[in-house]
Amino acid sequence: MRFAGRRAVVTGGASGIGEAVAKRIAAEGGKVAVWDLNGGIKVDISDFASVEKAVAETIRQIGGIDILVNSAGITGPTVPLIEFPIDGWKQVIDINLNGTFYCNRAVAPLMVAQNYGRIVNIASIAGKEGNPNASGYSASKAGVIGLTKSLGKELAKYNITVNAVTPAAVRTPIFDQMPQTHIDFMLSKIPKGRFGTVDEMASLICWLASEESSFATGAVFDLSGGRATY
Repeated sequence: MRFAGRRAVVTGGASGIGEAVAKRIAAEGGKVAVWDLNGGIKVDISDFASVEKAVAETIRQIGGIDILVNSAGITGPTVPLIEFPIDGWKQVIDINLNGTFYCNRAVAPLMVAQNYGRIVNIASIAGKEGNPNASGYSASKAGVIGLTKSLGKELAKYNITVNAVTPAAVRTPIFDQMPQTHIDFMLSKIPKGRFGTVDEMASLICWLASEESSFATGAVFDLSGGRATY
């Protein structure tokens, strides 16, 4: 049992990629706390005080945190930048980038104290290549990549790994936030000619969340069906 004795937090764990990861970690022996607005421990990751409360509740429920998978996120507006609403920009940055920072900021000290941890931040291929009509989302995920690379170097000496996964499009509830034209554009860029599955994402994420990935840190792992160009 790969995760026997390990305690994991999965943000956005009530649906999509996060749900698949949470189920797999639990099936392989881990204790899982789901942080989500729609199930598990209810938390608003864009509010640091809410995140701190979730940490305290998680410790009460499962005794600590060895693994953090940051999967919560939103698409934000899908319009050209010159039409991008200011409040929409702030919201996507608050959730996707600030929220990831807050979760890392709140959990990392616990991992340092125990000299062990695995952090996996879910970014996006859009953070590497940029999607037109998705400047807010692309910028937020580029920020997650930069945060991951920096934190991975900072925490390496504490036996903590920090990595990012950059999926291309995966058919999850986040598709409900996108117009069909944007979905069609993303599919057209994938050489394999299909979307990824949540189980394909969970397979790599769970490897990064396990002891098997001990020498990988500060890295970005593509799951793009061939879309990634670097």
